[in-house]
Amino acid sequence: MLIETVIVFGMLCAMMIIGIPIAISLGLSGILTLVIFNDISSLQMLPQKLFSSCDSFALLAIPFFMVAGDLMLQGGISKRLVNMAKVFLWRIRGSLALIGFVSSAFFGALSGSAMATTAAIGKVMYPELLEDKTYDKDFALAIQAVGGTLGPMIPPSITLIVFGTLANASIGDMMIGTIVPGVFLCLIYCVTGYVLIRKNNMARSNIKPEKGVFKAFISGFWALLMPLIILGGIYTGVFSPTESAAAACLYAVIIGTLMYRELTFKKILIALKSSFMSYSAIMLLISCATFYGWVLTMEGIPQFITNALMVSVTDRIVLLLLINAIFLFLGCFVDVVTIILLVVPLLTPVVMHLGVDLVHFGVITNIVTGIGLITPPFGACLFVASGIDKSIKIESIYKRILPFCFSAVIGGLIVSFVPVLSLWFK
Repeated sequence: MLIETVIVFGMLCAMMIIGIPIAISLGLSGILTLVIFNDISSLQMLPQKLFSSCDSFALLAIPFFMVAGDLMLQGGISKRLVNMAKVFLWRIRGSLALIGFVSSAFFGALSGSAMATTAAIGKVMYPELLEDKTYDKDFALAIQAVGGTLGPMIPPSITLIVFGTLANASIGDMMIGTIVPGVFLCLIYCVTGYVLIRKNNMARSNIKPEKGVFKAFISGFWALLMPLIILGGIYTGVFSPTESAAAACLYAVIIGTLMYRELTFKKILIALKSSFMSYSAIMLLISCATFYGWVLTMEGIPQFITNALMVSVTDRIVLLLLINAIFLFLGCFVDVVTIILLVVPLLTPVVMHLGVDLVHFGVITNIVTGIGLITPPFGACLFVASGIDKSIKIESIYKRILPFCFSAVIGGLIVSFVPVLSLWFK
């Protein structure tokens, strides 16, 4: 069984190393595994598995939250959130950087997507950081990438939807449970940013916001209501996570067209196109990964790995350290959804065996895999941030991102070993 496991995972790694897209690598590896170790007639299950993997009511929340995020970007909600954060933070040195983090946390509470948060807040904040004339461009882009990770860390979260579907855990409970850890990571980013700004003698003057507190609050009031509707609806049982995502889309259209009057029919089409291009890639990945997981189960590989872990890992502290190490290492090379699809089914039995709450495990997964969005060389938020200013090489952003990665890892370990941060509501 060990040799078979090495061959199966070796094929997958080899395909990814030579540049084959991850989704295709998963599908081809599954097909080759069936051909090599089983009868070729078992391939008739391929279409059924690809279809059934997408046939999930919970997964419908993903496109709805993506659409809601893009509608809010097109409807001018992101800039209103930034203006509201300005009036409270502008007196602090380095306030623009802190405003970027806080605005990203607010926007994350609306969209649940890291890349949407990086793009939406980055396009507003990056030009303002350059106007200050004391921020280095690579540092300014690093701030946008780091802020983007708060997208999935602040509920709602696409990561938690995928996790809950795989692990059969309560998505609503996990969304409530990740509020405190998400805010905690936002504070860590703010402190790290403030220290770096002081150390590098940036942001020597503050820019006073154009609007006063009252005007900024009124302007952003309708945007702030959305997370209350989403999370309040889920927690009170009025909405399921999927229904709350649909309600978020409807609400985004209403305030974008009727209240802010910036969301036109053309912009709605742009939002839909952007969302469904991203969604199609995610669903292709999910369907191929589900097929690959089914093939592994057929071969008994997950059971083999699970039994090996149960024998070798008998302490919760060691298990939590192992979980953090696996997620952080894979986050350097693989996107978040792929990590969850490959690793969570293997670790869930071990986690339950050692008495770790599934909600806590889901929150850990959400936070630590979120850190992987900024870990070089393949952090997704790094690439989105570099696209904001193509004159800056991504390698220069790597150097600026490392202090944030270090502080985020410390934060992830604290969330892992202090369960009350995730289970405070139970």
